[in-house]
Amino acid sequence: MKFEVLKKSHLKRNIIIGVVVILIVSAVILTFTRAKYRTTQSIPLANGTINYSLADLNAVAIYINSDDGYTKTNTIPESGYVLNEEESYCTIDGNRDDNISLSYDVATKSLSVSPMTTKGTKCYLYFDEKRITIQDIIASKTIATRDNFSTTLTTDTTGTIYQAEDDDGTTYYFAGNVTDNWVRFGGFYWRIIRINGDGTLRLIYSGISAIVTGTGTQIGTSAFNSSDNNNIYVGFKYESENTHGTTTNSTILRSLNAWYSSNLTSYADKIDTNTGFCNDRTPSSGTGTGTTKTFYAAYNRLDTNKKPSFKCTNSSDLFTIRSSNKGNKALQYPIGLITADEVAYAGGVNGRSNTSYYLYTGQTYWTMSPRSFDNSGAYMFHAGSGISDTTVNSAYGVRPVINLKADTQFSSGDGTSSNPYVVS
Repeated sequence: MKFEVLKKSHLKRNIIIGVVVILIVSAVILTFTRAKYRTTQSIPLANGTINYSLADLNAVAIYINSDDGYTKTNTIPESGYVLNEEESYCTIDGNRDDNISLSYDVATKSLSVSPMTTKGTKCYLYFDEKRITIQDIIASKTIATRDNFSTTLTTDTTGTIYQAEDDDGTTYYFAGNVTDNWVRFGGFYWRIIRINGDGTLRLIYSGISAIVTGTGTQIGTSAFNSSDNNNIYVGFKYESENTHGTTTNSTILRSLNAWYSSNLTSYADKIDTNTGFCNDRTPSSGTGTGTTKTFYAAYNRLDTNKKPSFKCTNSSDLFTIRSSNKGNKALQYPIGLITADEVAYAGGVNGRSNTSYYLYTGQTYWTMSPRSFDNSGAYMFHAGSGISDTTVNSAYGVRPVINLKADTQFSSGDGTSSNPYVVS
């Protein structure tokens, strides 16, 4: 009897121990099971982390845009990139779900998934380098206007852009001793003259680096035309006895075409062909033909009235490439020169010296604006320390001007010479 009592006691104890073990194991399993769906995982950043719950989002693949396409990585970029929300997507059990939207805030390092997803979801995040647009450049500046062009503009106007009107609408131009209008494009450095009314970006050549001065800011020297004994030679293109003729290339246009062909044809997809270049040959007095004494419209604006204009008086003098939908479609390549009016807007004044504005290079270079014809010859305006003029057969600097397309984007830069806007 005693033996049987002890046996029952052991059995009871073993049952109790077994129940306790089962309870402990169950608790452990439940704890780990709950932990599996509550554990916070982290995506490493350059600084900080993004946390997400496996119960909501159990996998993320990160791709960074590069020259060779998207490259997979384990790190979300801290700055300089934006989430491509159109390219990014999520799958649920392997099936793409376009109802899920993704967003990422670089400032707060916050990844948002909407609506909240379930287990079995994998999201693919595609990051693009943050691009700067032409409109971003405008938005980053203080916009001002000017109405006095009789005195030179020499002040530091960095951070300011000025507003006026051209043939296509509102144009925004740089003026004075500005330091934030540098662009690197096609292996060369340029200065922004203005954002045209059609949204394109007008640039003037400034050399192979931002530190060159003098002759390094031009592609060489040239006569505007080799002869000066007729009104036709004020033409960027000209034609005998036709004030606005276009049959023959000027000497300087031939020089520009040769340079473009050698240096910019591989970048043609970035260069606008419609905006054009104004060689305003509208007479303000005289006929503009033969050897008749003539003053042209720019002389009246810049010398007499000190009121420059971005508008081209006669559409026949707006030179564009053959595929253009406006102007005279007479150019082989979309390249030209700055106008004397643009120099005046930038801070130059006819007959006055200005060595403290961004167009001053220490050299004298051609504009494409005619001044006059008399018995001394055909005269064009040129730029340098302000605005002056000379006969067309003189040799002066050549600084090409081009227009970049309105959808141009820049991969980096703030417009300074040390950190120029770089065309993507």
